[in-house]
Amino acid sequence: MELKEILAISGQPGLYKYVAQSSHGVIVESLSDGKRMNAASNSKVSALTEISIFTEGEDIPLAEVFTKIYEQPAISHKEAPEKLKAYFAEVLPEYDRDRVHVSDMKKVFSWFNTLVGAGFTEFKLPAEQEA
Repeated sequence: MELKEILAISGQPGLYKYVAQSSHGVIVESLSDGKRMNAASNSKVSALTEISIFTEGEDIPLAEVFTKIYEQPAISHKEAPEKLKAYFAEVLPEYDRDRVHVSDMKKVFSWFNTLVGAGFTEFKLPAEQEA
Protein backbone atom coordinates (compact mmCIF):
# COMPACT_ATOMS: atom_id res chain seq x y z
CA MET A 1 0.00 0.00 0.00
CA GLU A 2 1.38 3.40 -1.02
CA LEU A 3 0.54 6.90 0.16
CA LYS A 4 -0.92 7.78 -3.26
CA GLU A 5 -3.63 5.14 -2.68
CA ILE A 6 -4.78 6.76 0.58
CA LEU A 7 -7.75 9.10 0.24
CA ALA A 8 -9.50 11.70 2.36
CA ILE A 9 -13.19 12.15 1.60
CA SER A 10 -14.91 15.41 2.44
CA GLY A 11 -17.67 14.86 4.98
CA GLN A 12 -16.32 11.45 6.01
CA PRO A 13 -14.10 10.89 9.06
CA GLY A 14 -10.84 9.01 8.73
CA LEU A 15 -8.82 7.83 5.79
CA TYR A 16 -9.60 5.36 3.04
CA LYS A 17 -7.67 3.09 0.73
CA TYR A 18 -8.60 3.15 -2.95
CA VAL A 19 -9.99 -0.25 -4.01
CA ALA A 20 -11.60 0.19 -7.44
CA GLN A 21 -13.52 2.44 -9.76
CA SER A 22 -17.30 1.99 -9.75
CA SER A 23 -20.03 3.26 -12.03
CA HIS A 24 -21.07 5.86 -9.44
CA GLY A 25 -17.68 6.88 -8.00
CA VAL A 26 -14.92 4.91 -6.32
CA ILE A 27 -14.94 2.00 -3.93
CA VAL A 28 -12.85 2.67 -0.84
CA GLU A 29 -11.91 0.75 2.29
CA SER A 30 -11.63 2.43 5.69
CA LEU A 31 -8.17 2.19 7.23
CA SER A 32 -9.65 2.15 10.72
CA ASP A 33 -12.22 -0.65 10.47
CA GLY A 34 -11.72 -2.19 7.00
CA LYS A 35 -15.32 -1.56 5.91
CA ARG A 36 -15.84 -0.84 2.23
CA MET A 37 -18.12 1.83 0.83
CA ASN A 38 -18.79 3.70 -2.37
CA ALA A 39 -17.60 7.32 -2.46
CA ALA A 40 -20.04 9.03 -4.79
CA SER A 41 -18.70 10.82 -7.84
CA ASN A 42 -19.91 14.15 -6.44
CA SER A 43 -17.88 13.70 -3.21
CA LYS A 44 -14.66 15.65 -2.85
CA VAL A 45 -12.03 12.91 -2.76
CA SER A 46 -8.37 13.88 -2.32
CA ALA A 47 -5.30 11.66 -2.35
CA LEU A 48 -2.97 12.51 0.53
CA THR A 49 -0.19 13.09 -2.01
CA GLU A 50 -2.21 16.04 -3.38
CA ILE A 51 -2.53 17.82 -0.02
CA SER A 52 0.01 20.32 1.26
CA ILE A 53 0.45 22.62 4.26
CA PHE A 54 0.73 26.41 3.95
CA THR A 55 4.08 27.83 5.03
CA GLU A 56 5.71 31.25 4.96
CA GLY A 57 7.53 30.13 1.78
CA GLU A 58 6.41 27.38 -0.57
CA ASP A 59 3.73 24.96 0.55
CA ILE A 60 5.07 21.68 1.94
CA PRO A 61 3.54 18.36 0.82
CA LEU A 62 1.71 16.47 3.56
CA ALA A 63 4.09 13.52 3.03
CA GLU A 64 7.03 15.69 4.16
CA VAL A 65 5.09 16.89 7.21
CA PHE A 66 4.32 13.26 8.11
CA THR A 67 8.02 12.39 7.78
CA LYS A 68 8.92 15.22 10.19
CA ILE A 69 6.23 14.12 12.64
CA TYR A 70 7.48 10.51 12.45
CA GLU A 71 10.90 11.69 13.68
CA GLN A 72 9.31 13.10 16.86
CA PRO A 73 7.41 11.42 19.71
CA ALA A 74 3.75 10.86 18.79
CA ILE A 75 0.96 13.24 19.86
CA SER A 76 -2.79 12.72 19.91
CA HIS A 77 -5.11 14.93 17.89
CA LYS A 78 -7.21 15.27 21.07
CA GLU A 79 -4.60 17.35 22.92
CA ALA A 80 -5.32 20.95 23.99
CA PRO A 81 -5.10 23.54 21.17
CA GLU A 82 -2.07 25.22 22.75
CA LYS A 83 -0.20 21.92 22.90
CA LEU A 84 -1.10 21.11 19.28
CA LYS A 85 0.14 24.54 18.12
CA ALA A 86 3.40 24.19 20.07
CA TYR A 87 4.04 20.68 18.71
CA PHE A 88 3.17 21.71 15.15
CA ALA A 89 5.54 24.69 15.44
CA GLU A 90 8.28 22.33 16.64
CA VAL A 91 7.72 19.97 13.70
CA LEU A 92 7.15 22.66 11.07
CA PRO A 93 8.41 26.03 12.37
CA GLU A 94 7.74 27.80 9.07
CA TYR A 95 4.02 26.96 8.89
CA ASP A 96 1.71 29.90 8.09
CA ARG A 97 0.08 30.77 11.41
CA ASP A 98 -2.68 32.76 9.68
CA ARG A 99 -3.82 30.04 7.28
CA VAL A 100 -3.18 26.80 9.21
CA HIS A 101 -5.81 26.45 11.91
CA VAL A 102 -6.03 24.14 14.93
CA SER A 103 -8.66 22.08 13.06
CA ASP A 104 -6.10 21.51 10.27
CA MET A 105 -3.49 20.42 12.82
CA LYS A 106 -5.95 18.01 14.44
CA LYS A 107 -6.67 16.49 11.03
CA VAL A 108 -2.94 16.12 10.26
CA PHE A 109 -2.24 14.41 13.60
CA SER A 110 -5.34 12.22 13.33
CA TRP A 111 -4.40 11.14 9.80
CA PHE A 112 -0.79 10.52 10.85
CA ASN A 113 -1.85 8.32 13.77
CA THR A 114 -4.27 6.42 11.52
CA LEU A 115 -1.51 5.78 8.97
CA VAL A 116 0.98 4.62 11.59
CA GLY A 117 -1.72 2.37 13.06
CA ALA A 118 -2.20 0.88 9.58
CA GLY A 119 1.52 0.10 9.33
CA PHE A 120 2.90 3.11 7.45
CA THR A 121 6.46 4.03 8.34
CA GLU A 122 7.56 5.80 5.16
CA PHE A 123 5.75 8.80 3.77
CA LYS A 124 7.10 9.42 0.29
CA LEU A 125 5.56 11.08 -2.73
CA PRO A 126 5.34 8.91 -5.87
CA ALA A 127 8.23 10.80 -7.58
CA GLU A 128 10.46 10.21 -4.55
CA GLN A 129 9.74 6.47 -4.59
CA GLU A 130 10.95 6.12 -8.17
CA ALA A 131 14.21 8.02 -7.57
